[in-house]
Amino acid sequence: MIRGLDTSVKRLRKQVFTEVARVAWESDNINEDIEAIPYKITPGDVPLYRESIWRERAICAERVRLAMGMSLRPEDQPVHVTAGITESNISEKYYEPPLMQVIPSACDACAVKRYKVTDNCRGCVAHPCVEVCPKGAISLQNGRSVIDQDKCIKCGKCRAACPYSAIAYETRPCADACGVNAIESDELGRARINPDKCVSCGMCMVNCPFGAIADKSQIFQLIRALKEGGEIIAEIAPAYIGQFGNAGPKKVKAALMELGFSEVYEVALGADMGAVTEAHHYVEEVVNGDLPFLLTSCCPSWSMLAKLYFPDMADKVSSALTPMVATARTIKKKHPNAKVVFVGPCASKKLEASRRSVRSDVDFVITFEELAAMFDAKGIDPEKLEHEEEIHDATGAGRGYGVAGGVAEAIEKCINAYYPDVDVYIEHAEGLDECRKMLLLAKTGKKDGCLIEGMGCPGGCVAGAGTNIPIPKATLAVKKSVKDSSKKIPPKELGEIELD
Repeated sequence: MIRGLDTSVKRLRKQVFTEVARVAWESDNINEDIEAIPYKITPGDVPLYRESIWRERAICAERVRLAMGMSLRPEDQPVHVTAGITESNISEKYYEPPLMQVIPSACDACAVKRYKVTDNCRGCVAHPCVEVCPKGAISLQNGRSVIDQDKCIKCGKCRAACPYSAIAYETRPCADACGVNAIESDELGRARINPDKCVSCGMCMVNCPFGAIADKSQIFQLIRALKEGGEIIAEIAPAYIGQFGNAGPKKVKAALMELGFSEVYEVALGADMGAVTEAHHYVEEVVNGDLPFLLTSCCPSWSMLAKLYFPDMADKVSSALTPMVATARTIKKKHPNAKVVFVGPCASKKLEASRRSVRSDVDFVITFEELAAMFDAKGIDPEKLEHEEEIHDATGAGRGYGVAGGVAEAIEKCINAYYPDVDVYIEHAEGLDECRKMLLLAKTGKKDGCLIEGMGCPGGCVAGAGTNIPIPKATLAVKKSVKDSSKKIPPKELGEIELD
């Protein structure tokens, strides 16, 4: 696992976002300045990470296009980095599907699940690897074991039996991280994402050690909107605690206002609304027998998984609005002319905000990672700022949505408070592979009567593809914010949050 480590891949992503943001803030000649970014990030004549400086720059150019919201260029045609930039150079949401893309020139074409004998093999007399192989795929050649890949069924018995740990299991990290088997191979063995299977959780992106997978960004268009002025309001997800160094709520709010936002609200407001709604749904629909179980609706990748792979369960997904949408709609009731920007840890929220039923509510989506780059490009250090007011008030229940199990815990607390005579049965799964298993169990009737929370990212929202800090550190920070909240759960009658 490379999550949470400050790797060169993470730094390169940050550099690209920062340079694109700087162009958006400062440039008088966008085409020239965008074309120059690969040369700023990889200066001189000596490559930093690859065998060729030209390959590094070619890969960087594709990252720049994705950061602009544009798609990759064709590999077999001469296309400028800035081709199509006129459509992208706007102050409104811009999205060219698909969201997640593999940069072919960056992919190392990793082996797809195979066992390989390493130099640790000593050609021992016992050769247990040969003896345990059920298909006779291992033979001794020149005093060492060799695996016939055509015969190997990848059972792993040889690896388990070797006393020298001489047999390695090679795999494709992006495919291992994908819980819906959306990673396939092209004709050259490079990774390719099947858009019909992908639910855009971004786990492939953050687990690729070559940085060959990236999502599209909206920072360029957002900065254009901020430069034009007008009322632009940020709604920030509960997982933001700790994501910007030692900057607490007041400092983060000050930094966002410094960027040009007119106001900042907690998405935990909408989470409070969701917790109340789903508490009522559980009692009214599951306890009363209308539904066998209830699936939470907070995580878009979890919701997409259920609807795409288990279509007969679509009606079991709660009809409650996601916190992002609930908060945005509430804000727009008070500020009908404002643009609302969701700031969070999640890649798939970009896709959710592009749905026909949501696109008028949420105007832009950016991640914590992208926001940090915007701060850097503007020379803003959140730790050095302070606002006189906290980010708008929510309860500990809503703030707990940022960690795995927090959604179910919030709903359970609400049920216990509102319906003290009702027994509630909670299940939660994190990571799409575990979510699939949970849905299979539910389909067979083994989770009847349960409220089931699913999180696409292992660890919950704090483990999202757009986060800045290690998962354990982020988890502790969010749990502390829940504990320190003056209000623990929202009132039973909450249906709309007053923003006054």
